Amino acid sequence: MKIYQFNKEAGKRVTKFDSDFVMSRITQTQNSAHVGCIYLEAGGVIGFHEAVLPQLLLVVAGEGWVRGDSNEYIKIQKGQAAFWNKGEWHETKTPNGLTAIVIESEELNVSSMKAL
Repeated sequence: MKIYQFNKEAGKRVTKFDSDFVMSRITQTQNSAHVGCIYLEAGGVIGFHEAVLPQLLLVVAGEGWVRGDSNEYIKIQKGQAAFWNKGEWHETKTPNGLTAIVIESEELNVSSMKAL
């Protein structure tokens, strides 16, 4: 057995796209799936950019706002997830802080999730 950590201290600061957040990568499969944990502090933002792959953002703590190609922000909180297709422009921001697991993969299938 091995014990691993994916807390904020294990992550790296990301500043691309005018972003300011810490991301801890968790795993990468042979099928080109990426799973990571994002820590957005109060006032944090994942800047508006194009999704390189289909992407699922699962909020595990806190709350914030997400948007896709439109300028309409939608509130998101613990226990909810946002999905963006490959090529879709998107942004995430939070006034008080947010922690989320992010999964990116060409083969990402969210059909088993319950839609709001």
